[in-house]
Amino acid sequence: MEMHSSRVIAADRATVWAALNSAEVLKECIPGCEELTGSPEDGFAATVKQKVGPVRATFKGEVTLSDVVPDQSYTISGEGKGGVAGFAKGLANVRLEDAEGGATELFYDVDAKVGGKLAQLGSRLIDGFARKMADQFFERFQTHVEGAGAGETGTAAEA
Repeated sequence: MEMHSSRVIAADRATVWAALNSAEVLKECIPGCEELTGSPEDGFAATVKQKVGPVRATFKGEVTLSDVVPDQSYTISGEGKGGVAGFAKGLANVRLEDAEGGATELFYDVDAKVGGKLAQLGSRLIDGFARKMADQFFERFQTHVEGAGAGETGTAAEA
């Protein structure tokens, strides 16, 4: 499954970049994330609980960052195993560009794959679930970053 999208975030590029590299922020923004430890340099270990159609699973996996260009872009890739439910793996190319009014446009290209019981659910269900997860992550991320920025500047951007 492939997905391409972007969001304009009412914060400067350095603020958005710092949040993209924070284990604490990522844990808060990843839907179903119960634990996220590690660092951008060494990679992250994650535990995520999700229900995909009739399949409920806890995925444990690793997330790594590569092709890092500070304040501009990176590739985030990961794979999680969910026992008998199967596995999920994917990567996202994330790129930041300056936008009007001191905001930052965050572009992302996602490629995700599943196997095991999850793959038997059908591509429409899996694609819909993957889109929902990506949308939820970036919505939460935008809200978090803009909320943090609003506290510093005294203004709040509408989401």
